[in-house]
Parts: sequence; structure tokens; C-alpha cells
Amino acid sequence: MTVSTPATAPALEKAARGERLSAEEIESLYHLPLPEVAAVANGLRLERRDPDVVTFLIDRNINYTNICNVGCNFCAFYRTKRQKDSYTLDYEQISHKIRELEQVGGTRILMQGGVNPELPLEYYTGLLRHIKANHPTIRIDAFSPEEVLFFEKAFGLSLDELLDTLIEAGLDGLPGAGGEILEDDVRAKAAPARIKAYDWFRIIDAAQRKGLYTISTMVIGFGETYAQRAGHLVKLRDQQDKALKDYSGNGFSGFAMWSLQTENTRLHGKAPGATAHEYLQQLAIARIALDNIPNIQASWPAQGFKVAQAALYYGANDLGSTMLEENVVSAAGGHDRHAVTVRELIRIAVDAGFKPAIRNSRFQIIEWPDVDSALHRSAENPEAERAVGAAGS
Repeated sequence: MTVSTPATAPALEKAARGERLSAEEIESLYHLPLPEVAAVANGLRLERRDPDVVTFLIDRNINYTNICNVGCNFCAFYRTKRQKDSYTLDYEQISHKIRELEQVGGTRILMQGGVNPELPLEYYTGLLRHIKANHPTIRIDAFSPEEVLFFEKAFGLSLDELLDTLIEAGLDGLPGAGGEILEDDVRAKAAPARIKAYDWFRIIDAAQRKGLYTISTMVIGFGETYAQRAGHLVKLRDQQDKALKDYSGNGFSGFAMWSLQTENTRLHGKAPGATAHEYLQQLAIARIALDNIPNIQASWPAQGFKVAQAALYYGANDLGSTMLEENVVSAAGGHDRHAVTVRELIRIAVDAGFKPAIRNSRFQIIEWPDVDSALHRSAENPEAERAVGAAGS
């Protein structure tokens, strides 16, 4: 790839050649014009992934409980058990949600909750077994590193024993939640009781060693410095190097990033959040820095559909998932972007100039949707969906 770069930007020139950048070189990218950084990021995306294809996943987020004793300042989702709107779902309620997912062709649930001290280990293992017995085609990626850390402490098991127990019951992978910025100075200000960076990586590393699915994540907007953002990316890259080398290639399947939502949280007015410009800048820099993580997601829940669409030219090759319900980001942000239809994701990809593909959680393509049918187009009028008064679905 040949990309024109400023003569004063050796780090960007180095990145354009596909060479790895140091933390200091990554930090320097934040001070360059965004169009120049985006051009390199997009070029690397076109080299590392199919240049014509944008993928997405049909899945559902399920929050099995909102009771939590961590109390992060940036969370508007959690409740104490004394609050009237606190809940813990029973197995049949969760099955009902999964049946709705199955009806639209979904293949995965992303299941997380608050850190609920009232639930025994048997609730979790029983839930996993219930889902596998009643919904055998559904993949279960469940329990963030924060929850796993609580399980370790509460149930008296070593990390290996705990993960083995959950895997035997049916666990397929861990979500990447709780990463935010993996610099403890930032974490201490945003949520003093939050899992520390060391434990986050320790749990992710063990999951990767045992063959579980994992994904790397990042949240910007806490007031972190560019150096701290760069440090976060380097730590993820280092962990990926280790996993690819030591665990038969079972590292992070992708990278997902979103901006901090503070509207209904205790950080409102205290943390700056992040603009669309910052989000696209960070996404482009992540594509450049994370040279060993091929799949980069665009986040429509945090930034909206238009910015997510633009992100496909800033390094992203994936539109995330349908979710069906999303309660954490939307609660904090005070908006209703908690679900998207397959048709909407197809439309976003096609309008941006890409061919949409449905994937599984490991970013393997499992279906090519019928675009014309999804968008109500015909051979006679392929642009009918754009017409005034066109039928919706």
C-alpha cells in the first residue's frame, strides 16, 4: 500500500508500510490531521480484511440481573437489591428471550449481569446447562472478567477450577466488558472498586489458554491522556502476541470500542465523554496500532448509525451485532439505541458501498444475505427502497 503522508510524520509513514509502532509513535498519531491517519487506517483495513465485505452478527444481549455491588460511577444500569426496579431473571425468562432470538436466525447470546452477591454458583452453572439443553444451536458468551473475579472470591475456587466448571456447564466464551481504559490511574478515578487491569488480563489470558472466545475492548472519554490511550492499545497488542504464540492462535477475535456515555451517571459533567471526531480518530489509530487483531468493530449504540457507517472508512470492517436489546450503554447515554434489525445493518453496509455478510462470534462468515430482498428492491427498480413512500419493514 502506498499512502501519501506528511514529511513530518515518520510514524504514519512507518505504519503505512505495515510496520509495528511503539507506544510513543502511537501517541504521536493523535497530533496529526485525522484525514491523513484515516487514509492509512483504511488502507490497512483493505489489506487485512476483504476490501468489499462488511460483517455483522445476529445475536442478543441478555442482562440476567441488574443487581450489582461494584457501583461504577459511569454506570446507570446497576441497582441495589433494595431498589424497586432491581431484578434477577429466572431460567424461563431467559429462555423466552432466546426463543425470540432463534426466531430471527440468531446464533449467539452475550450474557452479562451485575455483580450480584445473592446468587450462588449453582445459579450460573444451572443456567448454562439449561440454555445448552433447551437451545443447543445458541452460543453462550457470558460473564465479564469483573463477574469472573467475583466468582473467584465468592465461591472459593481457583481461576482454572472456576473456568473449567463453567466450561463443563456450557460456557463458550467471555465478553470483553470491563476493559474501558486498562490504566489503573484512569480506573481509580472512574470506578475505584472496578476490576484492576492486572486481573482483567489475568482472567482473559486464562480464558484464551482454555480455548474460550474473547474480544478486546476500549472505552474513551474518561479524561484519559493520549499516552494512556496508546498504553491501552499496546497492552492489548502484547496480550494478543502472547495468545497467538502460546495458545494455538486463540487470541482476541476482534476489537470493539465505544465512547463513554455519561448522561444518566454520576460522571455527568465530570468526565468529558468523546465526540464523533475523537471516536473516529481513536478507531483509526486502533486499526494502525493493533496490527495483530484483524477485526475492528464500529459502534452504532454509542455513536449512532451515521458515525458507525463513516467508521467503515476509518479502519472498521464490522458493524457489531443486532443485539435485540442493549441496556447498559443506552441507560448511561439516555437514548434508545438498544437494537437494530438485520435489514438496517444491511442497509448501512450497502449504502456505504460494501457487501454485507452475516458472521458468527469468531468473525467467520456463515451467510450472505439477499440484499435485494432485504431492501425490497427488484430487477426493474433496484433503487425502489429509496423512493418516497417505499414500504418499510
